[in-house]
Amino acid sequence: MKVTLISIPVRDQEKALKFYTEKLGFIKKKDLPLGGGNRWLTLVSPEWQDGPELLLEPGPNHFEPCKVYQDALMEAGYPYTQFDVDNVDAEYDRLTKLGVGFSVKPTVMETWKYAVFNDTCGNNIQIVENL
Repeated sequence: MKVTLISIPVRDQEKALKFYTEKLGFIKKKDLPLGGGNRWLTLVSPEWQDGPELLLEPGPNHFEPCKVYQDALMEAGYPYTQFDVDNVDAEYDRLTKLGVGFSVKPTVMETWKYAVFNDTCGNNIQIVENL
């Protein structure tokens, strides 16, 4: 058993695609129409193109519990998911220069360093570096 797909709820797939590719550097892998203006839209890391796909899931637009959960996480400042990086400080500097807003600046916690940013699509995302 292995993980091949991870979904993240977004309210605007086109806005999410732009943010995740232009700011974060992911690569679009699949973009298939599903009807009703929705798409099966997945991304991959340029460093692991055969790795798990990130599905930009429009669930909050169609499934109220998904929207409620996403809103509750944002209100609490809790990250929806995390991405591993080699260097949190370098990613923080790079993303800040691109206009990405961080709610938590790089912070050390025992054997790891993390920071949290807003993906502009309804989610807090945590980046993590193992020290």
